[in-house]
Amino acid sequence: MNKIEEFDFDDILRFSVELAKEAGELIKVERDKKLILDYKNGVELVTSADLMSDKLIRSEIHKRYPEHNIYSEEFIQDNLERDFFEKPLWIIDPIDGTVNYSRGHYQVAISIAFAYGGVLKTGVVHCPFLDETFTGIRDKGAWLNNENINCCKTTELKRAIVATGFPYEKNDIGLLLRRLEALLKNCGGIRRLGSAALDICWVASGRFDAYYETINLWDFAAGYVIAKESGAKIGNITKSENNLPEEFNGCDLIVSAPGLYDQLMNILK
Repeated sequence: MNKIEEFDFDDILRFSVELAKEAGELIKVERDKKLILDYKNGVELVTSADLMSDKLIRSEIHKRYPEHNIYSEEFIQDNLERDFFEKPLWIIDPIDGTVNYSRGHYQVAISIAFAYGGVLKTGVVHCPFLDETFTGIRDKGAWLNNENINCCKTTELKRAIVATGFPYEKNDIGLLLRRLEALLKNCGGIRRLGSAALDICWVASGRFDAYYETINLWDFAAGYVIAKESGAKIGNITKSENNLPEEFNGCDLIVSAPGLYDQLMNILK
């Protein structure tokens, strides 16, 4: 196996951007056709375009990096050991914001991240309908359409715009509503885009001041790199119960301007 210093992360990022844009063109074309709709576990929407985008991205990665692991929303292997996540790993969400996509909304993204040794190294979040591509490389920076981006310097929560999302499963709706009420009383406003990947990138680019939600690895992996490189602070209200690397924990995730992080943590606890 390659040593970590032998990876060309700039090349991996360029390849990821090419893949994300190719998948973006595919889903734009497919939305003009009649989409086939299905529901995972009878709850979570998946379209024919999700599966086509996933197949395209995974097949191209396999061609170029046949020895690498792939973890995709639409191709999940069960009972994976920690070793799977420590090896060279691609983390994919072929369409983040599937409901938005199916309804003709623009807040839709292709999300592709690369990790090694349990550390997220590169991230691409491409929004084809707005022609926006967010990118990040660990320890090198974050960009929107090749222009450097930085998170907000907001320190007053009462001035902050905070993004969140709502889960398909409503098992713990009481806690969700208590947190929402507590935050509404203290922040400047709350927004919901319907795409976690874009929520996080909008924090990175200063459009939002913060974001919180419990989400899956494929939802936030690429955005994590972009937000971290923008200067945002990232952490979790609760620790994950699994034994995955720390950065792979999407349980009660907070991404925010550094000056707001502790305030949000105290309120959302």
